[in-house]
Amino acid sequence: MHELATEAALNLAVIVVCVRCHRLLVRRQPAREPAPGHERPTAADELFSEIDEVSIKDGSNLTVRNDKGEEIFAPSFSIWTVIEECLNPPLIYEKDKGWYTTEPFSEPEIFEFPEGIGAVECVNVEHEEIPMLPRTMDVKKVTFKYGLGAEFIGVLKTLHNLGLDATKPVRVRSASGPVDVAPRDVVVSVLPDPATLGRQMTGKACAGVLITGKDKNGKDRATYIYHVADNAETMAEYQSQCVVLQTAFNPLIALELIAEGTWSGVGVMAPEQFPPTPFLELMSSSTGYHQKWFAQERLPANPLALP
Repeated sequence: MHELATEAALNLAVIVVCVRCHRLLVRRQPAREPAPGHERPTAADELFSEIDEVSIKDGSNLTVRNDKGEEIFAPSFSIWTVIEECLNPPLIYEKDKGWYTTEPFSEPEIFEFPEGIGAVECVNVEHEEIPMLPRTMDVKKVTFKYGLGAEFIGVLKTLHNLGLDATKPVRVRSASGPVDVAPRDVVVSVLPDPATLGRQMTGKACAGVLITGKDKNGKDRATYIYHVADNAETMAEYQSQCVVLQTAFNPLIALELIAEGTWSGVGVMAPEQFPPTPFLELMSSSTGYHQKWFAQERLPANPLALP
């Protein structure tokens, strides 16, 4: 039991950092030989013969209102994490160039999200998929883009310009005398706790992967594989706001698969090194987690637009 718990902890340590389900949707080639008896079919293997780009696209049409019904600035997850991911130089991978960084909020594009979310401006941000996915996939380019929107980007830029994203403590006045406080901690303290925002929040959140390349017949193909969470539904069924839910159910599924022996391996392994089919089946099953995922075909000439 101790050995199982240790192995689960090692695997889960990497799995937990996977935001929602992007990486389990796209893994194409294992970094090592699969364990005996383990088939490793993947979405990419089933749909593509060649992959040009894997681009994670996250976006939403979520709004948060105060008690007066006024729309307010309130991130749906920790502002500390938002600052880290969005103000650090984004990492991009290209097969011919390797890994490189760009300026924050670089390469803006309008991506049309499904299920009524609509068009959202997406920009490059730092995320762990970029250093990890190219290690186990034959892919020409990997990017991660958040649908932050102009207002959200403006707030983050203002925080940075004012030095309020800094983590080094500064001396400030208080009723009991001077104290040292990190500016970022002040920002965290004045914003609402994301875990408590569910009843004030409306809209949907989408996490997905846009894959472009060649299909099995050598023709151009663009497929967006995604999961959408409706905040009204997650609050009614789970008493949890939708972004929290999208992040939370993944490690629970992973724990089940590891405990059952469906997922196994030696050492610390990334999510994309495991067979995704059992995960996706348990995720969508009515006897599992009942979280449906979809594969949406898009026009290869304009994959950012809805079909």
